[in-house]
Amino acid sequence: MRIHVVDPPAYTPPYDRALCAALARAGAEVTLCSGPFSYGDVAAAEGYRVDKCFGAMLRGQPGSKLRSASRVVAELPEMLRYRRTAQQADVVHFQWLPLPLISASLLPADRPLVITAHDVVPREPHPGQVAGLRRAYSRADAVVVHSEDGSERLQRELGVPAARCQVIPHGSFTDLAEIENRAPLPPQLAAVEGPIVLCFGLMRPYKGLDLAIDAWRGISGAELWIVGMPRMDTSALKAAAPSNVRFVERFIDEREIPAFFERADLALLPYREIDHSGVCFTALAFGTPMLLSDVGGFPEVAAAGAAELFPSGDAEALRSSLQRLLSDARAREKLAQGALAAARDLYDWDRVAALHLELYSSLIGGGSR
Repeated sequence: MRIHVVDPPAYTPPYDRALCAALARAGAEVTLCSGPFSYGDVAAAEGYRVDKCFGAMLRGQPGSKLRSASRVVAELPEMLRYRRTAQQADVVHFQWLPLPLISASLLPADRPLVITAHDVVPREPHPGQVAGLRRAYSRADAVVVHSEDGSERLQRELGVPAARCQVIPHGSFTDLAEIENRAPLPPQLAAVEGPIVLCFGLMRPYKGLDLAIDAWRGISGAELWIVGMPRMDTSALKAAAPSNVRFVERFIDEREIPAFFERADLALLPYREIDHSGVCFTALAFGTPMLLSDVGGFPEVAAAGAAELFPSGDAEALRSSLQRLLSDARAREKLAQGALAAARDLYDWDRVAALHLELYSSLIGGGSR
């Protein structure tokens, strides 16, 4: 079976490459069709080929107006070129559509088409983005989503028929836990003593960092580390933060990730909304105990024994949970063991790949719509 995994903007290289490698291990002939990752190196391809057929026309720095404009200009010729390339595949599986209003009408139409809804509904949508996604999903033979909650939202908010919604778990990034050429923590962080609570990943408004800082007031004897590249103005957060909150505002590459998650006593994801989070599946791989808001697919992770939940948006409840878990090493250890078991069983990439291949086979056997 010839599979194209397509991520034109290279938004999620760890996910793309883990999925491609697992599909290849299962015997599929896999090509990752993508563009350059803007923030650093990516893992080498294992068992699959990479076609950098997107992104050659991009100009300017990530996040700049020039970058955005060049992406708009590139969308039509690159998608038209990819339609020809897609003739080589039995199944085409798009991971991201950065400009769905344009690309929805340019998707390959003569072979099974799958789209993964990593963000079920865009949280900060551009004009026409939601309408474009509706159109794209209407053309897909299946839309993969990572949780039952996400499937319900796809049906309710974007009108995707239940028969076309396919729930397949996100895989745990166990490959990060196996990296050999690791980078240590920066010296100022390595010198910190006492428990550490880690908020990791891109800093964006929906992630509830303001709630974490509010809940952190009154907690002593521990530090809260907020680590990742800002995609928002963080000046108000830093002004409101107690002295035992540290900010590391930059991209953290894969060599650095193990040191942060292995040092953390607890990973905190206080999101206001989400389907699922790559940060969650990174914490699972390291057996880092998690405290999650009760949104999206997070309750499914908690039900597996890998995390505890608190009511989303409730700073008092979050503070109480933080204080209890920071003082209870046995509770954290139980969550750590649950996380490792879930990573090994429920969220194993080979299991994820097998579910994808079942879907692909059903589409090939039944023909595309």
